[in-house]
Amino acid sequence: MDFPIFHLDFFGDRLLIAVIAVIHVIINHGLAVGFLPLITLMEYRGYKASKNGFPEGEKWDNLAYKFMFVAFVITTTFGALTGVGIWFSAALISPASIGSLIRIFFMAWFIEWVIFMLEVIFIMIYFLTWKKSNKDFAAKKKHIIAGTALSIFSWLTMAIIVGILGFMMNSGSWVEQKSLLTGFTNPMYLPQLAFRTPMAFVMAGSIAFFLTFLFLRKDFDFKKIVLKNIAYWMFIWTPHVFFAGIYYYSLIPDLMLANLPVAIATQAFQQWYDSLLYYLIAAIIVSMLFTVWFAFKPKRVPVFAAIIPILVIIVTMGTFERFREFVRKPFVLEDYMYSNQLLLDDYKIFQNDGVLKHATYTSTPEVTKENMLEAGKNVFDITCSRCHTHHNVNSVVRKFEKLFSPNGEPLDKQKMKDYIPVMHKGRYYMPPFPGNSPETDALVEYILSIQKSDINIPGAQVNGVQISPLHLK
Repeated sequence: MDFPIFHLDFFGDRLLIAVIAVIHVIINHGLAVGFLPLITLMEYRGYKASKNGFPEGEKWDNLAYKFMFVAFVITTTFGALTGVGIWFSAALISPASIGSLIRIFFMAWFIEWVIFMLEVIFIMIYFLTWKKSNKDFAAKKKHIIAGTALSIFSWLTMAIIVGILGFMMNSGSWVEQKSLLTGFTNPMYLPQLAFRTPMAFVMAGSIAFFLTFLFLRKDFDFKKIVLKNIAYWMFIWTPHVFFAGIYYYSLIPDLMLANLPVAIATQAFQQWYDSLLYYLIAAIIVSMLFTVWFAFKPKRVPVFAAIIPILVIIVTMGTFERFREFVRKPFVLEDYMYSNQLLLDDYKIFQNDGVLKHATYTSTPEVTKENMLEAGKNVFDITCSRCHTHHNVNSVVRKFEKLFSPNGEPLDKQKMKDYIPVMHKGRYYMPPFPGNSPETDALVEYILSIQKSDINIPGAQVNGVQISPLHLK
């Protein structure tokens, strides 16, 4: 209401955030939170072997350094860019929600930013001083301590962000108390942290399998030792993922659980929900079978097979992130702000006065016969464009066509007018329509008009902004 509306009509606003966020989470969890402790453990293994006079100590250290090189390059490039990209895209697409989160969790985010800076400092120290640390055992011991500190700081950044993510799903008693502590210690915080932590370690193990096959193609004997150790790592953490997942699932509010079939399989495939769950479970079992194969029969494993556990992990983590984002609908901040960026407490005012009257950036503060289509577009931008496009991803036109014109005939105006005010009762993941009756009519007229066209209609980033005449007074 108080921000110009950025809109990607060819792609969809929420898909932009989703793509950036999923890439960042996979890099952050797999190559930072989970991988750095594994690398430090491998370095420690090499340190102990060298100190006790075993010849494979240097091999462990060299392999750990190569792993760290991969982690360093990817996290400081793609990881950093997608981290900034989340902030940039969220500020464009969901400025009201991100502004609310900053106000609520300012101190938590400040602490997280300090810890993140320490993480950046330690990753530079840990990677750039690796070779110097090999001059003696004392230097190596200090280097391992630096790796341990880096691992802790990496986990702490996730631990703080998870508190904010949990709040978005279940705000707990914050709505009544409005305090940082009640917001951060929300009911979903510990379950989500308990799930993400071992999941990150399992992701790291999958990456380590692939890199071991890549870097140790000629040293079969040492490769077998490394693969067995990584397999032990996987066997330790995978059960934690399973039980933490059950714990997490058990605390999801019932209303959100009702969204699961659509959250996991999308609306088009929700009837396949049960089967898809079996496929996901089967994929995890297959991944564990590959772990056993890699550990005990590495000589028979083709290199390309080592990428399969990584693909399984990417699909699993991507599915989890989609599930987490979708099940909280119709809210973007549970019991506080709907996904259309409008506050729950303001709905009575909007449904009486209309949203246009209170919008800062609109060319039509009210609906008239003369401005019906323009007002309809403004209503669409304010109430629908956060999730829907005109003709592309999650098209509003196709949604109505599936309901009221499955054979391609023109949409039924009266059915649309009757449906919009009550659509949230059947599609419980959608917020109630916030506008009044004239704005419903205008929105219907606008959707009927764009059904006849097939063009992309971008947002303020292309069309510019116009301030409501009511706000110019």
